[in-house]
Amino acid sequence: MSGTYYFAIVSPNDTPTFEIEFSKEQAKAGGEKSDTKKDEYSHLHQFIAHASLDMLDDVMWNTPNMYLKSIDKFNEWSVSAFVTASGMRFVMLHDLKSNDEGIRSFFHEVHELYIKASMNTFFDRMEQIKMPQFLRKVQYLGKKHLVS
Repeated sequence: MSGTYYFAIVSPNDTPTFEIEFSKEQAKAGGEKSDTKKDEYSHLHQFIAHASLDMLDDVMWNTPNMYLKSIDKFNEWSVSAFVTASGMRFVMLHDLKSNDEGIRSFFHEVHELYIKASMNTFFDRMEQIKMPQFLRKVQYLGKKHLVS
């Protein structure tokens, strides 16, 4: 499972508004993982990320930083987070500890992308993000900072 990442944007009322998975195997294959492999872990990834939100709520009030390195652990998985000024939480579940700088850069660039998307008059921050441009850019940023 080395090089696997699960990224979610979670609203202040704990509703996931965007989710995506990255892996080194996926990047080498040039596409999506097989559906059975993807389904096998996707529910576990969602569960771990959602379970870490309570820890994130505790940690975010004790630091002035937006980027919170490793806030929680579950077996071999670590959870890193980024909290925006509006209370949106970016949660990254990963199994590698050595890529802290890549995760930090990914969070900052996705934050800039999120700000640009939220300037759209039809954007509702409590609803799912369904913009194909947003998805493509997040996929690009994931390949650039996480799985390359």
